[in-house]
Amino acid sequence: MSTMAGGPGEGLEAAPVGTVGVGVIVPYDFALDRELWRWVPDNVTLRLTRTPHAPLPVSLEQATVVGDPEVVARCTQDLLAVQPDVVAYACTSGSFINLHAGERALVAAMEVAGASQAVTTSGSLVRALQQLGVSRVALATPYDAAISQGLSAFLEEAGVTVTAMRHLGLVGRIWTVPYEVTADIARRCFTPDCDAVFISCTNLPTYDIIADLEAELGVPVLTANQVTLWAALHSVGIAAVGPGQRLLEPPSHGAGVSSPGPSLLGGRA
Repeated sequence: MSTMAGGPGEGLEAAPVGTVGVGVIVPYDFALDRELWRWVPDNVTLRLTRTPHAPLPVSLEQATVVGDPEVVARCTQDLLAVQPDVVAYACTSGSFINLHAGERALVAAMEVAGASQAVTTSGSLVRALQQLGVSRVALATPYDAAISQGLSAFLEEAGVTVTAMRHLGLVGRIWTVPYEVTADIARRCFTPDCDAVFISCTNLPTYDIIADLEAELGVPVLTANQVTLWAALHSVGIAAVGPGQRLLEPPSHGAGVSSPGPSLLGGRA
């Protein structure tokens, strides 16, 4: 069993170029393949597959459809032909919509389907918060109020306090949201008593604004694709790439960092 304890750069060994494969399951409307690759070092290859198309707006119904464990199991089986070392289900809403029992069911479905290791975006978020010792978080989402409340409930169930939440109310084309809009909603959700900000949705571009927002707000800024790739890569002993992003930096010696436990998380802890 692998462990998430320790810093993202500690005890990690480089592998020859292209020798590690990460299978990634994304929703049918995912449009940010290139962003995922930006967190990946040269010794890793991403192998993506998508859930079946469903003519639905971004909604509770869509999250339920793309987060169906049977659908995710079939996608996992599709990936097995290319022998991934870990499989990541890269959808925030699809992995939090049924709370922690639903997240664990997704991980179990991937493992039963043949994944040697499996992570989800929402499970990875909880691991990242624990890694950074965060107990109070502010949330920024592109969703409507109903989906956003699902994220809040998921985190509250994990023992994380949500200090504030702002949402954009979008029902589609989330990948087209400009950086300035995303940065603005992150600033507006920030509260002086939060330990971190989380920007939700794997279809929302975030890579280039994380470091600047962290410098401006003075707290870690986590995003959906960032935590997913961080957890997937760390499960196979590889550090993700993200200059200036606090989650991806080794912790200072003596810093208090919570080691994630398995009780609320699917997969291997």
